[in-house]
Amino acid sequence: MKIIADENIPYLAECFSSIGDIEILNGRKIAKKNVKNADILLVRSVTSVGKNLLEGTKVRFVGSATSGFEHIDTGFLARNNIGFAYAPASNANSVAEYVIAALLEVGQKQTIALDGKSIGIIGVGNIGSRVEKKCRALGMKLFLNDPPLFRQTGDEKYLPLEKLFCCDFIAIHTPLTFEGIDKTYHLANESFLGSLKQGCVFINTARGFVVDSEALKNATKGGKIKASILDVWENEPDIDIELLRMVDIGTAHIAGYSLDGKVAGTTMIYKAVCDYFRLPKEKTLSDFLPEPLVPAIAVNGDTDEQKTLHHIVTQIYDISTDDLSLRNLLNVPDDKRAAYFDRLRKEYPVRREFKNTRVSAKNAEKSLVEKLKGIGFTVEKDEQ
Repeated sequence: MKIIADENIPYLAECFSSIGDIEILNGRKIAKKNVKNADILLVRSVTSVGKNLLEGTKVRFVGSATSGFEHIDTGFLARNNIGFAYAPASNANSVAEYVIAALLEVGQKQTIALDGKSIGIIGVGNIGSRVEKKCRALGMKLFLNDPPLFRQTGDEKYLPLEKLFCCDFIAIHTPLTFEGIDKTYHLANESFLGSLKQGCVFINTARGFVVDSEALKNATKGGKIKASILDVWENEPDIDIELLRMVDIGTAHIAGYSLDGKVAGTTMIYKAVCDYFRLPKEKTLSDFLPEPLVPAIAVNGDTDEQKTLHHIVTQIYDISTDDLSLRNLLNVPDDKRAAYFDRLRKEYPVRREFKNTRVSAKNAEKSLVEKLKGIGFTVEKDEQ
């Protein structure tokens, strides 16, 4: 079988070479001429898959190593008997840890105590629910909005959107949809941003087009937004340079790029391919995850728990490094900026998740231990 795959999917050869011949391409440049004689197409979110790409080709199966599938026309695939699988929740914990790292970093920069602050989470699916759990562990007050989940469950914890406008922080974790009652395209528009609490901290790790960039710039200039954290941008990879200058933390759509999350995505679609074509499964997640770079951290506690948490988290994931990498885009010639943005994603360094690091919390207060556990660390508490 012939396999066409996005170059940003890790361990392609190790997983799929026993299934067929693999041709690796830039995901943004995959075209019909590339897939015409392919049996399997493996993509990430930058490749739009539907009639324009696949009509008249031999493709029998599409796999997306992503937790969402807004870029896939699943109706076209179904009508043409083309198999499909994606990787739901594969990078959810990675994105949630990114949010925690960002909150702690902004808290450090802006001298904001997170304990007791309110955060509104819009979209409480695989990612948003994990953000909810971790923010609760930090002592934050949670306000949740998810209209589809409210309709499904009737649970009154899912509030109307306007009930979140009083929050100190707003974090968006929705899919991108362009129509219907749950349309999220430009959800964060001028009216939305103007309704937020003065001095709100705004976070978007969902999709760039969920936010109206011009409206966000205006809200920032007017002081409505105290700080913003953006991992996703309109018109990627040609992002808004003026907006990049304004944000407190800006990264190149890498929130879900922990090695754990990426490998999970690969192995999930590998298993789906094997199931579809009735092939034996020879690889598992554990075959690809190395020992963590930081297997253990010792902490004796500190009167300032948030400072201690920030110190521990930055040893595993220093989000300021990713921010600096993207900010270097400002020094790149205009015609090379898009390629630079994509290179940051393609050459992203190894980042492991918190669960891989053991924290020895000798003499630490119980509250610090609970916060560390709550955001995902394995904690050993030495009693005296």
